[in-house]
Amino acid sequence: MWSDYQKPEKAALKDTMDAEAFHVTQEAGTERPGSSELDQEFGEGVYVDILSGEPLYSSKDKYDAGCGWPSFTKTIKDNVVEEKADHKLFMERTEVRSKIADNHLGHVFHDGPKEQGGLRYCINGAALRFIPKGDMEAEGYGEYLQYV
Repeated sequence: MWSDYQKPEKAALKDTMDAEAFHVTQEAGTERPGSSELDQEFGEGVYVDILSGEPLYSSKDKYDAGCGWPSFTKTIKDNVVEEKADHKLFMERTEVRSKIADNHLGHVFHDGPKEQGGLRYCINGAALRFIPKGDMEAEGYGEYLQYV
């Protein structure tokens, strides 16, 4: 269960994760736009942290922002991500990290759909795993069906 997740040392993670997922989540990297199959995944379900399995986003809050990364208007619940100031690349951005595993996920911007709050969580697909609605109960996410 994600609430009991204990993050392994970086060296152990590097041995168990694919190179892109490690670069994105542990080194605050960014995958190439359009490179994640999750960008165009629009089935019903939940998006969870690739390491801890913590539920982060719902398919009902996902939209095609046209930027090349999975985009969401909000998190599945309050307090599942941490937001930190990011001044890299000579611009001011807000980094988004998973709360339990402390993985870099992406950034949040204020250019999302105004009618849904105006946020765009621009998230690297390499940091996520998609659980289809039909698999949620069997994989231990039944209590999150209400959010899909």
